[in-house]
Amino acid sequence: MLLTVPPKHHGERLDLWLSTLLPDHSRNQIQRWIREGAVQMAHTPLALRSSQRIEEGQTFIITPPEVRPTDLVAETIPLDIVFEDDALVVVNKAAGMVVHPAVGHDQGTLVHALLAHCGDSLRGIGDIKRPGIVHRLDKETSGLMVVAKTENVHRHLVGQFQDRSLKRTYHALCSGTPQPPKGTIVTLMGRSPLHRQKMAVVAKNGKEAITHYETLKTFGDRSLIVCRLDTGRTHQIRVHLQHIGHPLLGDPVYGGRRSQTPLIHRQALHASHLSLIHPITQDTMHFSCPWPQDFIDAVGETMPY
Repeated sequence: MLLTVPPKHHGERLDLWLSTLLPDHSRNQIQRWIREGAVQMAHTPLALRSSQRIEEGQTFIITPPEVRPTDLVAETIPLDIVFEDDALVVVNKAAGMVVHPAVGHDQGTLVHALLAHCGDSLRGIGDIKRPGIVHRLDKETSGLMVVAKTENVHRHLVGQFQDRSLKRTYHALCSGTPQPPKGTIVTLMGRSPLHRQKMAVVAKNGKEAITHYETLKTFGDRSLIVCRLDTGRTHQIRVHLQHIGHPLLGDPVYGGRRSQTPLIHRQALHASHLSLIHPITQDTMHFSCPWPQDFIDAVGETMPY
C-alpha cells in the first residue's frame, strides 16, 4: 500500500495521519507497525518514529503484518450463543467458566471455546487471531458478554464501555434487605490493603465505582435486587454489596457468614440484560437471557422480564 502526504496534512504526526486513513486499525496497532518496520518511507532505509512530522509529497509504504495464529489451542466446548454476526458475538456465559486464560486456567476458558466456535471469522485483535474480550465476568457469575471479532469492532465496543453507552443489568440475591430499597453506591475501589487478591472500598488512590441498585422482592432474610453499573471495576457489585452490609448469597470471598446458604453454591449474580450500539450498523441492540436453574431454584420463581 502506497500513501502520499497531501498538502493539508503537512506537519502532522505520522501515526495520527495513518490513523485517519486506516480507520479499521487502532492507533496503537499503527504505532506497533511503525516500530516493527511495517511502515517505511519510499527511497530511504531510515527507521521511522510514530511522533515524527510528515511533509507534503512524502510517500510511505505500508505492509500490514499477517494476522498471526494464537498460541492457544481451540477447544470445542458448548456455548450458549445469543447473537452472532461478522462483527461480534454475544454469549450467555455459564457459571463456572473462566473468561480468559490465566495462571491455573490454561484450558477450558471462554476464549478457548470462542476460538473453536468462531474459527476463520476472527480477523485479528492486535494482529493476533483471537477474540476481543471487551469486558469480563467472574468465573462464578453467569450471563451476557459481548466479544469482538475484529480490531475495529473491539475498539468501538471498548469506547462504549468507557463512555457508558454500553449498558449492563445484573440480577442478584443478597443477604437481608437493603435500606434504602433503591439507591446508588459511589465509592473509590482498589486492591485491599490487607488481602492483595481481593478488591475493597478504599479512602484514596482508588478508581471511582458507581452501582445503582433496586430491591425487587424480599424473601425473609434475603432479597432479589437489580444492579446497573456506570463503571466496570473488578468485583464491583460483590464489593459494593459487602460495603453496604448486604453481601451476595453464596459469595465465599466477600460474603462471610451472612452469605452462607444452601440455596445456591456460588455467588448469586447473573448478567441478565445487555444493550449496545452495533459498531458497524449503528443500530441500538438489546439482549437478555434467562436465569440459570440454580438461580431460579434459589429465588423460587423464574426471571421477571
